[in-house]
Amino acid sequence: QVQLVESGGGLVQAGGSLRLSCAASGSIFSINAMGWYRQAPGKQRELVAVISSGGSTNYLDSVKGRFTISRDNAKNTVYLQMNSLKPEDTAVYYCKMGVRPSKLGYWSDYWGQGTQVTVSS
Repeated sequence: QVQLVESGGGLVQAGGSLRLSCAASGSIFSINAMGWYRQAPGKQRELVAVISSGGSTNYLDSVKGRFTISRDNAKNTVYLQMNSLKPEDTAVYYCKMGVRPSKLGYWSDYWGQGTQVTVSS
C-alpha cells in the first residue's frame, strides 16, 4: 500500500509564505504526475498545481507567479512553495500522486490526508 503524508500547513498573515510538503511511502516502483489541490468551505476541490515526471508544471491562474511546485524524486516528495498569500488562498490543501507499486503493477492515484492553510487579512 502507498501512503502520502503532508506537512507545512498553518496560519499566516496575508502577504506571508508557507511551504507544503507531501512524502509518499510504501510500495512504490514509479511515480508520474504529482499535484496539489485545494478545497475551501462550500466549494469544489480544484487543481492548484501539477508537475509531471519530466518536470513540466501547470498552475491555476490565480496562483501563477506566487506558488511554485517542485519535486524530489529520490525522496518521493512534492513541495508547494506559496508566497504572497491572500485570504482567498484559505483552504484544505491535498496532494495527489500517480503511483505504480511494482514493475508490472497498475497505476493508481493516491491522496494525502489534507493540511489546513489559513490566511488572515
